[in-house]
Amino acid sequence: MEASMTLVLSDEDVARVHPMADCIEAMETAYRDHALSGAVNIPRIRYISPTTDADKVYGSNIHIGTTPSYDAAAIRIGGSARSTKPNAQGERSPKFDNRNWGFIVLIDMQTGRPLAFIHEFYLSGIRVGATSGVAAKYLAPPGAQTVGMFGSGKLARTDLEALVQVRPVRSVKVYSPTKEHREEFASEMSQQLEIEVTPVDNPREAMEGTEIVCCATNAGYVSGKPVFDGDWLEPGQFVISLQNSDANFKKSEVDDTTFARSAFICINDRDSVYSNNQIELLDPIGQGLVSWDRICTLGEVVAGTTA
Repeated sequence: MEASMTLVLSDEDVARVHPMADCIEAMETAYRDHALSGAVNIPRIRYISPTTDADKVYGSNIHIGTTPSYDAAAIRIGGSARSTKPNAQGERSPKFDNRNWGFIVLIDMQTGRPLAFIHEFYLSGIRVGATSGVAAKYLAPPGAQTVGMFGSGKLARTDLEALVQVRPVRSVKVYSPTKEHREEFASEMSQQLEIEVTPVDNPREAMEGTEIVCCATNAGYVSGKPVFDGDWLEPGQFVISLQNSDANFKKSEVDDTTFARSAFICINDRDSVYSNNQIELLDPIGQGLVSWDRICTLGEVVAGTTA
C-alpha cells in the first residue's frame, strides 16, 4: 500500500482498531487542545429539509474540528431520511430504514491530504462514550462502583463501556421504558464487561444509592421530557446527560431542578449552547436558577484552567 493512499474504513474496521481506552485518551487530548492550543470546534450545523415526498424529510448533522496535537482535522457529515409522522413508539421524526449514512473525512493538517473516509455509526457511539469517560475520569467520585443507567441503546452501551475504564464500576442498574430492551442490555453488558447489570422497573429505582447517574436515551426524540425528577438526586451523585436541544427539537434528559441543585455544570463548549439553542440550559440560566460562573467546559477541566 502506498503511503499516500487514502483509506476507506467501515464500521467493522473501526471496531477492530479503536478500543475504548485509546479513544478516551484521544478525546482527552482533543479537549485539552481545545482549552489550550486553539483547536477548532465549530458548533454543529443541523438542518432538516423537505423532499419531493410530503411524508419524508432529510436531516443532516455536520461537525467540523481540529486537534493540533495530532495534526488532524475532521469533517463529520451525518445524514438520514426521516418521516414527518411519529412512529408507534412516539418518536417524533423516526428514520425510515434505521440506517446511518454518516461519514467522517480525516485530514492531515501538515499536507492537507485526506487520510481516510470513515463510516461514522460505530465511531459516533464510541466518541460519545469516550467523552463521558473523560468527564467521569476528572469529575466522578473517586472509587465510584455503582451506576444508574437510563437508556439501553448504542450510546448507553458505549457510555457504560467507558465508565468501567475510568472507575472501578461493579454494579449497574438500568432502566428504559421497554422491558425487553433493558433486560437484553443487562444480559449483554453483564457478559461483555463482567460486572453485575440489573434491569429495574422504574426510573427512581435506577438511580437510588448510585454514585454515577448516566442518561443515554432517545427521550429527546420521543417525549422531549426529562427522564427523572431532580428531587430524587442524592448528595454527591455525578450526572451525565447526552441529549441537548437544537433548532429543530427541544430535547432534555434532565430537568431544571437537576441544574439548580448542581454544584457546577460541565459542558462541551459554550458557543454550542447558543448556536444550537440549548434551551434546557438557557432556560434555567434565564430564570436565575443557574449562573455562568457555575458552568465550565470539559476542556477547561482537563487542562486545569477552571476555577
